[in-house]
Amino acid sequence: MSSVLVVGYDPQAIPGLDGDALRAALDAELARFGHHRIDASVTVVVFDDSAESTLVESLTRHPWDVVVVGGGIRKAEPLLPLFEQVVNLIRRHAPQAAIAFNTSIGDSLEAAQRWL
Repeated sequence: MSSVLVVGYDPQAIPGLDGDALRAALDAELARFGHHRIDASVTVVVFDDSAESTLVESLTRHPWDVVVVGGGIRKAEPLLPLFEQVVNLIRRHAPQAAIAFNTSIGDSLEAAQRWL
C-alpha cells in the first residue's frame, strides 16, 4: 500500500478562519485517500520552535512514498522560512519520498497521485 504524508499549517492557528471547518475538510480528504487504498496521515505545524520537531517525528515515523506540502505553508510570503524548512527536512529525513504540492486541501490526493 502506498503511503502519503500531508504537511499543512495548523488550521486552528490561522486568525479569522474557521479552523474546525478546515480540519473537517482535511479529514474528508484523508477519507478520499482511504477510498483509493492509500495510507495517508496529516501533520500540521505552526511557525514556531515546535515545527522542526513535529515534522521530524512525522517524517521518520514511516517510510513515506510522497509528502504533500500544503498551500497554507507555501503561499503566504511571511511563511517562506517555514516552507524552506519543510522542504529541507523532507530531503533530510524522508529522502525516498517524492515531494508534491497541492493547491488546496481538496486536491491533496491528486497531488500525491501524480507521484505514485
